Amino acid sequence: MSRPREFDADAALERAMQAFWAKGYKATSLDELCAATGLSRSSLYAAFGGKRALLQRSLDRYQEQGVVRITAALARPGPVRAAIAAFVNDLIDRIVKGPGRRGCFIGNCAAELARGDRVTAARVRRALERIEGLFRDALGRGQARGEIKATADVGSLARFLVAGIQGLRLVGKANPDRATLEGIAAVMLRCLD
Repeated sequence: MSRPREFDADAALERAMQAFWAKGYKATSLDELCAATGLSRSSLYAAFGGKRALLQRSLDRYQEQGVVRITAALARPGPVRAAIAAFVNDLIDRIVKGPGRRGCFIGNCAAELARGDRVTAARVRRALERIEGLFRDALGRGQARGEIKATADVGSLARFLVAGIQGLRLVGKANPDRATLEGIAAVMLRCLD
């Protein structure tokens, strides 16, 4: 009896996420996923449950990576507005330099699949709500320190920032011009003044 092939599931999932992120769900073939992960079709199905399940796991992975990155960015010392501005500026740098031109994987999945796929739509919604919560918590800390107006609705501000960041990433896919993106960011960040 042959021994089952061993593989690094975490690395395979990362490569599958990158494949989906680069081309989208529908345009990424099962053969491309097998090539990316180094798995045969049967091994891919055994390990991840198929293409749709692999997409769901990829979305979860992307969300977790994003939560770590955003949490670190919003925990920078100093005023919360400065931390958010630095996060947005880092995002603009990634867009202009190239790696950020794929947009947000969550946003890409929302645009491609959320209307016809309730499971993906729910995952996208939960991911956006979780990210919104990170911004709401940071804004709440800033409000408690007097950096954000006491009358400001930090929930609405957080929702607006998440929507603005999604829009910035979408514009960056089509127009990665630094001046254009910085102009959008400047208007977006005025909500914190």
